Amino acid sequence: MTRAAVAAIDLGATSGRVVVGRFDADTVRLDVVERFLNNPVRCWEGTTDGLHWNVLELFRSALIGLRKAVIDEPDLRSIGIDAWGLDYGLLRGGALLGNPYSHRDERTLEGVRATHELVSQKELYAASGMQFMPINTVYQFTADRLAGRVQAGDTALLIPDLMGYWLTGVPVAEHTNASTTGLLDIHTRGWSTKLANSLGFTASLFPQLVEPGTTLGLLLPTVQAEVGGQIPVVTVGSHDTASAVVGVPARGDEFAYVSCGTWALAGVELEMPVLSEAARVANFTNESGLDGRIRFLQNITGLWLQSESIRTWERAGLQIDLPALIREAAALPRGSVFDANDPRLLTPGDMPARIAQCCLEANQPVPHTLAEVTRAICESLAEAFAHTVRTASELSGKTVRVIHIVGGGSQNALLCQLTADRSGLPVIAGPVEATAFGNVLVQARTGRLISGSLEAMRAVITRSVTLQHYAPRG
Repeated sequence: MTRAAVAAIDLGATSGRVVVGRFDADTVRLDVVERFLNNPVRCWEGTTDGLHWNVLELFRSALIGLRKAVIDEPDLRSIGIDAWGLDYGLLRGGALLGNPYSHRDERTLEGVRATHELVSQKELYAASGMQFMPINTVYQFTADRLAGRVQAGDTALLIPDLMGYWLTGVPVAEHTNASTTGLLDIHTRGWSTKLANSLGFTASLFPQLVEPGTTLGLLLPTVQAEVGGQIPVVTVGSHDTASAVVGVPARGDEFAYVSCGTWALAGVELEMPVLSEAARVANFTNESGLDGRIRFLQNITGLWLQSESIRTWERAGLQIDLPALIREAAALPRGSVFDANDPRLLTPGDMPARIAQCCLEANQPVPHTLAEVTRAICESLAEAFAHTVRTASELSGKTVRVIHIVGGGSQNALLCQLTADRSGLPVIAGPVEATAFGNVLVQARTGRLISGSLEAMRAVITRSVTLQHYAPRG
């Protein structure tokens, strides 16, 4: 391994960061040089409220972080970008037509109805292998077509591709993120012209597909002047879960993963997609991973439940110490379990009240205190993780002997222990920054700082971090 450094722009649905990855001997060290919030903005649009991402602020914050990274490491080898999936910006003549919508905007519900008038769920699954979620890109596209927005654009770029375009001037669609749209052909691995035509889209909206490890080019001159360096931009697993799965420090292949942040994505890594009717009914998705792997997984409403509850409590004037709250919740007896994927929990609002209603309808004790709500969230997420891992194993035939929890949820000892208890499998927690690890490792392999298979890349992480182990109780 060569001594060198790369920079990762890692954008999540609630926050972003710029990270420097330093490679030395047989290890890699991550240093976060800039953190910033990512809060969607609700604004009046004439007839309704629209929920949008403030992508210009995200880009500005990323440039500030890159400037700090260059100051720390003047000889940065490359830059890679990952972000959440589903959402996109519409451009015409290279100019952004408006702030991209958040997938939590209510317009997607009309998109679901109109899409299925043209193409059934079964047909969509057979073509794309994507699970049904009202927030999927395909439904957002239909909603925007009905509103006349899609027709105004000539290019659609997913969020990490939009950031890469602003850095380099090169518009592409990185494959792992494109695979989350529901518009990619699972068989040919290309855009589905048939689906696009059936739904009234112009296939030319979708840019050229590229794989992780593609060098887009150097920073544009104006960006170079801003950040202080002439640095190439490399595509990574630009869907943050794709990078997070690269960052799972697994040994062998008999593992399941839970990438737990605002969203939790739980599943297994496969060589081939699973397109059975049972997989469709169970609502599992087949997304692209590194080196042609398949991420066979299910989306679960993750730490959004806790963060939105905290926002509700803070609006009421309470001050929340989350680590102390989790410790208090851990001291309580077994808590209530509700359906973490209940659609009512997807949108912003009074989350504790919605959780109470879900518990009431499930004949579970209604949590009243902050600690009781927190315990119910952890119990319900752990049950969802355990159930999803069992189902993924059954549907795919993949043996699972350990669950890796990475991302922010790996810091929640109560959640990790309850997952071990409810699954009956050992849980290995960490790293927190799995997405950034996956991002920098793909850059490093592209730049020949390291070499080898995906398993060899994961071994670098294992040598570089301290992991927490949880054994199932009882």
